[in-house]
Amino acid sequence: MKVVLIRHGEPRYDEVAERGYIGQGYDLGKLTERGVMQAINVSSSFRLDDAELIVSSPYTRALQTAAIISRLRNLELTIENDLHEWMPDKTFRSKQDVSKAYDDFMNNEGKDTKKKITDWETYAELKKRTHEALRPYIGKYNKIIVVCHGMVMTTFTHIFDMIEHCGIREVEIDESFFK
Repeated sequence: MKVVLIRHGEPRYDEVAERGYIGQGYDLGKLTERGVMQAINVSSSFRLDDAELIVSSPYTRALQTAAIISRLRNLELTIENDLHEWMPDKTFRSKQDVSKAYDDFMNNEGKDTKKKITDWETYAELKKRTHEALRPYIGKYNKIIVVCHGMVMTTFTHIFDMIEHCGIREVEIDESFFK
């Protein structure tokens, strides 16, 4: 099955910050005007031709991007919870600044270490979770669009793949992909 991975458009967090949301409350941030335009522009890419379904992360920035593409492409949209962004704190309880968890993750190349500053999700855990989220679509579709996050996309490419907003990566997956 061909999978067209699209990173969400440029997000904004001013509204969630004004409301005092912290940590993963930022996942409710929506797209900027530029992010909306990025989603509109990517929807016309020939790389999306012949896609049969859009699968999205549940986070607002990805879901808004997917909704724009769905509307403009007239494609059904579904949500997979396990396509959500990398977790800087799997417990959701850390009182530390979880923004530092990303640097910790990258410095350790996503590998588990006893010196982690928070209980962040390892690259192996992220990869397993996100790949398994697509397994139900194999054999049912020839080509799907997956709108998600840069960190999620790297599990299908490589850990240091720097993906721009509304950037596209294409991969082929089948059952052998999970072995």
